[in-house]
Amino acid sequence: MASLRDLRRRIRSVRNIQQITRAMKMVAAARLRGAQHRAEAARPYAEALTQALEDLSASGAPLEHPFFQRRPLRRRLLVVVSSDRGLAGPYNANILRLAQQKLREEGGTESPWILAVGRKADTFFRRRGYHLVGSLVDLGDRPSVAHARQLADRVMELYLAGEVDEVWLLFNQFVTPAIHRPRALLLLPLQKPEGEKKEKGTPGPEISFEPDGATVLGALLPHFLVSSLYRSLLEAKASEHGARMTAMDNASKNAGELIDRLTLLANRLRQEAITKEIAEIVGGAEALKGVQG
Repeated sequence: MASLRDLRRRIRSVRNIQQITRAMKMVAAARLRGAQHRAEAARPYAEALTQALEDLSASGAPLEHPFFQRRPLRRRLLVVVSSDRGLAGPYNANILRLAQQKLREEGGTESPWILAVGRKADTFFRRRGYHLVGSLVDLGDRPSVAHARQLADRVMELYLAGEVDEVWLLFNQFVTPAIHRPRALLLLPLQKPEGEKKEKGTPGPEISFEPDGATVLGALLPHFLVSSLYRSLLEAKASEHGARMTAMDNASKNAGELIDRLTLLANRLRQEAITKEIAEIVGGAEALKGVQG
């Protein structure tokens, strides 16, 4: 059994850890507010791009672009968004588990390729011998449009060259600070929008595109791809901060419970030591009386 000194030393150690986890929780909570705000601020732009595609479809413009073409599946590309740091509960484990499930799916005649975002995904797939076509690490707490554009350029390069026939985006979708859902989104090929359906007898607005619909579509789709990747990075970052806040809160509570148990055990040992000393003193006194008698 541990001595009273060992227990006191362990209590001090756990208290120090508890102070660290509490501080990390407060930092994650502060960063979460900013990340959540940025994720919400990116939605109007993405919705405007989607509406523009629907307007193109409704206008009757031909939606002919390589991004819409479905090819026989030979190889998939998985864009896996993880974090650079740990201590975020099941955040990375969930998305890496989903990636492994996607890798085991049937389809394609050749092994999938990986585009890793975050050190956790980069390290995970490199150690297991998967082919990485690139990695993006050290994004910090504020993923930028430049990061999304860097990913989009690599994805478009591989897809337009025919190196990959499907591109899947795997990331954690933010729901609440305590809930984030791993998602697998088919990024390419794109689904053709059907356009807004009008009620019979209510003609929609006449929309003209200059110079023509095909040119507008060719300029619009790369921005749509960048927007989708940017939103996923923001959602993932908000999820990461929420997961880390929850994990540090649970760690602080567990440390408190451990401190209570160790303190109770230390008090028992201290009481036993005091009782033993009293018994020894009483025994000595009785022995002394016997000698004197």
